[in-house]
Amino acid sequence: MKFDTEYIEKLADILSDKGLTEISLEDGNQAITIRKEVVFAGAPAVAPQPVAPSAQPDKPKAETHKGQPVTSPMVGTFYKAPSPDAKPFVEVGSTVSKGDVVCIVEAMKLMNEIETEFSGKVVEICVEDGQPVEFGQVLMYIE
Repeated sequence: MKFDTEYIEKLADILSDKGLTEISLEDGNQAITIRKEVVFAGAPAVAPQPVAPSAQPDKPKAETHKGQPVTSPMVGTFYKAPSPDAKPFVEVGSTVSKGDVVCIVEAMKLMNEIETEFSGKVVEICVEDGQPVEFGQVLMYIE
């Protein structure tokens, strides 16, 4: 089986016509996967990947935040308190000093205390207790 452009376009048409989100084929040493991204909230789906999209992608909305971000130094789970029954390290409105522990990120069963690198007032906490976080994700803002 040869995966030429015409064949890939036919697969993309089948993907769209049948309302599928992915087609995968494998033949010996060759394999192909065609995916269609799905956009929620009633927006139209993006064209299948092998076909160039006809519409330009939406520009990300510029969000303005007051203060400096405290970001996660690792992938893990965010905890706002040292234990489930304990008082949170900080809440919106709390005043913190450089070096204060503001939360915990658990990674591989290790509880990592996250310290702020600046002093100020917590103006926003961006994640929920127990929520997974990514490296570099903003956890909170301090102004």
